[in-house]
Amino acid sequence: MKKLFQILFLLVPALVSAQSVDGTLEVLDEAAKAVESAPKVDAENVPAPKYWDKSLMTKVDFGQTSLTNWAAGGYNTVTLKSFIDANANYSKDDMIWNNRLQLDYGFIYSADKPFLQKSDDRIYLESKWGYQAVKSLYLSAEFNFKSQFSNSWEYPSSLPDGLDPDDPEAWKSKRTLKSGGFSPANTTLGLGLDYRPLKWLTVNFAPLTGGLVIVDNPLLRKSYSMPLKNEFKNASLTDEEMNAGHCYRGARFEFGAQLKVDLKVNVNDNFSYTSQVVLFSDYLDKPQNIRVNWDNRIDWKLTKFFSLTFTTNLIYDDKVLIKNDKDLEQYPDGKQRVQFKESMAFGFVYTFSR
Repeated sequence: MKKLFQILFLLVPALVSAQSVDGTLEVLDEAAKAVESAPKVDAENVPAPKYWDKSLMTKVDFGQTSLTNWAAGGYNTVTLKSFIDANANYSKDDMIWNNRLQLDYGFIYSADKPFLQKSDDRIYLESKWGYQAVKSLYLSAEFNFKSQFSNSWEYPSSLPDGLDPDDPEAWKSKRTLKSGGFSPANTTLGLGLDYRPLKWLTVNFAPLTGGLVIVDNPLLRKSYSMPLKNEFKNASLTDEEMNAGHCYRGARFEFGAQLKVDLKVNVNDNFSYTSQVVLFSDYLDKPQNIRVNWDNRIDWKLTKFFSLTFTTNLIYDDKVLIKNDKDLEQYPDGKQRVQFKESMAFGFVYTFSR
């Protein structure tokens, strides 16, 4: 554009004054040279549109407590946790496709129990496709999968008399299985609307949500309220047969409505807060009983490679029966309870992005 103005600046006065043909030709010649010398746009150097946004965050946390002649009591402990957060998000015109995979796994060793215990274990995959209908509102289809890698056990606070507390096998003989790989595993596919009023807030409502609850280990099927197989529905079963779990189905179908709220706030480059609330009502079985999952995470990046992380997880599911020693006589099979977990960790973090 600057070259064009220069050409007009030279050409117009010459044509208007028309003092001489030679002068006009000289001006036209200079104008032609200016056009030829103007920079040309090379189509091959134009960057291609970027539709994918990818990132991978890896984190390893380590904790240790050592006590020597400590009058208040306690135990020496060592903890190790790992966390992977992978994202691959696609956006083109009116269509979006967001994918996220989170993996958690951790161990704790405490001097009062001579073996490793699992402290964290989670697999969480979510994939959401959306097509923009109007501003901030998308037609959406969302898939979720949640499970864990290995078995989780609950150990007593102490062993009965006669058992050696330094013997790992003695502790294993008194432990209780709480969950395992694909026991349970939850999958859902929901069709609905995705509302994005703000950059950091997303509300997804899926009135058509179907899913499966899978409990692969028969020993856990009773505590997760799995339905009886057809051949056992009218049979008289002993407690031993029911606890063995072979009379229960390994999967339960659910169909209902799901509301999910995602919030992600980056206060600055070093401090972020994410929160996700998922509410589900099963049309097929007691729709008034709402299943709740609420996860919160605060990441504070202290230096380039080290951060402090605080997380909370709250779950309420009326189909999960949890035993408690305090009321075991009243509820021998367990009862519905609010599940809550909180952790704080310091560790090494590195993020790959593209």
